[in-house]
Amino acid sequence: MPSGGTLSGNNILVLNGSPRKQGNTVSLANRFSAGAKGVGAQVDMIYLHGLDIRPCDACNFCQEGGNGCVITDDMQEIYPKLRAADVIVIACPVYWFSLPSQIKLCIDRWYALETPEESVFKGKSLALLMVYGDADLYSSGGIIYTLDGICRYEEMTFDGIVHGTALDPGDAEKNPQLIEQAFLLGKKLGAFS
Repeated sequence: MPSGGTLSGNNILVLNGSPRKQGNTVSLANRFSAGAKGVGAQVDMIYLHGLDIRPCDACNFCQEGGNGCVITDDMQEIYPKLRAADVIVIACPVYWFSLPSQIKLCIDRWYALETPEESVFKGKSLALLMVYGDADLYSSGGIIYTLDGICRYEEMTFDGIVHGTALDPGDAEKNPQLIEQAFLLGKKLGAFS
């Protein structure tokens, strides 16, 4: 289990990787956001599904002097939000024991923000809101290990995981404990440092 850090901030970016705008992931993300906003945080939630986010084409242009990514797609609007965020929250269902492609495409493109000259992620906080068809945290596959690895490499803190069984639409709302955990994590990470 990743250990949490101490960073909290008032600028939070929630990356929602669910294809459902009214699903269980949204329920958790909304409760998280309510908790964070309740303590004064600014929260920006981005629904990744349907955005034009193309895969990294490995041109490495972004690594040459901090020139940024040359792919002109919707990531160009997300990059400044990633830079500005104190806390980045990954909100997603689990698909086949891993991150859904909407989240994975976005994370792969974070490469443009981590160059030999700088990493915009250093010192930021990362959290995970995750729903799936099981209750065992580790049956969710490699998501936790992937995000923990990113945090270790980028010198970020992994500051919280809310997870639970919510397979069918509406299941998260039927689990008050799960919804409350999301709210409390929002309060924790939304508090001014």
